Amino acid sequence: MRCGKMAAPPPPPPAGAAGAWGGVRRRCQRLLYWVPVLFISSILCWSYYAYVTQLCLLTMTNIGEKVVCLVAYHIFFMLFVWSYWKTIFTLPMNPSKEFHLSYSDKESLEREPRGESQQEVLRRAAKDLPIYTRTMSGAIRYCDRCHLVKPDRCHHCSVCDKCILKMDHHCPWVNNCVGFSNYKFFLLFLAYSLMYCLFIAATDLQYFIKFWTNGLPDTQAKFHIMFLFFAAAMFSVSLSSLFGYHCWLVSKNKSTLEVFRAPIFRHRTDKNGFSLGFSKNLRQVFGDEKKYWLLPVFSSLGDGCSFPTCLVNQDPEQASTPGGLNSTSKNENHLFPAKPLRDSQSHLLTDTPSWSETSAKAEKGKVGMSNPALTMENET
Repeated sequence: MRCGKMAAPPPPPPAGAAGAWGGVRRRCQRLLYWVPVLFISSILCWSYYAYVTQLCLLTMTNIGEKVVCLVAYHIFFMLFVWSYWKTIFTLPMNPSKEFHLSYSDKESLEREPRGESQQEVLRRAAKDLPIYTRTMSGAIRYCDRCHLVKPDRCHHCSVCDKCILKMDHHCPWVNNCVGFSNYKFFLLFLAYSLMYCLFIAATDLQYFIKFWTNGLPDTQAKFHIMFLFFAAAMFSVSLSSLFGYHCWLVSKNKSTLEVFRAPIFRHRTDKNGFSLGFSKNLRQVFGDEKKYWLLPVFSSLGDGCSFPTCLVNQDPEQASTPGGLNSTSKNENHLFPAKPLRDSQSHLLTDTPSWSETSAKAEKGKVGMSNPALTMENET
């Protein structure tokens, strides 16, 4: 009796097929990310139909009341949609090229074993950058996925797979990262959506009461009026708490991530390290020109890569700063960084030269001073 040969194992799928399947999966994930946005958009379209057609045009009998409600409603609706659109489609800002490692530095980082050699590579890369925050272990905040030294308040988003300047959080309801480039739009979106819901609930209340007292004609408008009030009231409660929380964040100059993990500076952890006082904190988000504060147009101060910081008990070993900031009393509040917002976009520190100008002057002379005792730690 002859024994048959063992069946050979099936060949592995070709690399091209695996790559194609991965691409299909990523595209499906991107489509799923838009489901919350479509949900909000569908509710918004239904609320427009229910309020304008069913409530104002078919239910209200007073002409003056119709006109006032329709005009006010369309103002809130326009501001709501405008700010929501800007929050969704404003691309998050990524760190500028100065923070990316050069090709030679990348090769050195990969070639050298973890330790002092890698620390020296990052010292070279970070010596002229306005970076004052560290990891919990005191290391330079380095992203091994984007191959860059992270600017202050910058974090890597696992959903976008990018480093986002002044990242607050990734919001599924806008399918976008909320950060430096669109944080003002996100705040206005919360404010105008809350006002939109409160206006609908207030003007619909008397007709909602009539629904329960049989004071409305028996038409389909009755059910639109009832559900319109319930939806507006429900969203008003959730939006008021979320908007209040972000107003508190703005007043303290914090992000959501910084509330859960306070920024760590060279000398110590300081949960209020970026706070400059209520007025300056507000202007850092909304800008100096008050005429733009209520409009979803970009007016925030700075470039997102560096931020003025008010620190108490400054580290005496900190690299020297222009203008003799180190010579002041150690108990005073110090405005940091020494090389603040680029292109003089921020008027918060008008008497301090920009960090890019300081770096340019340093390059003409000796090689810039590197910050001592820096270590490297990969973060994602």
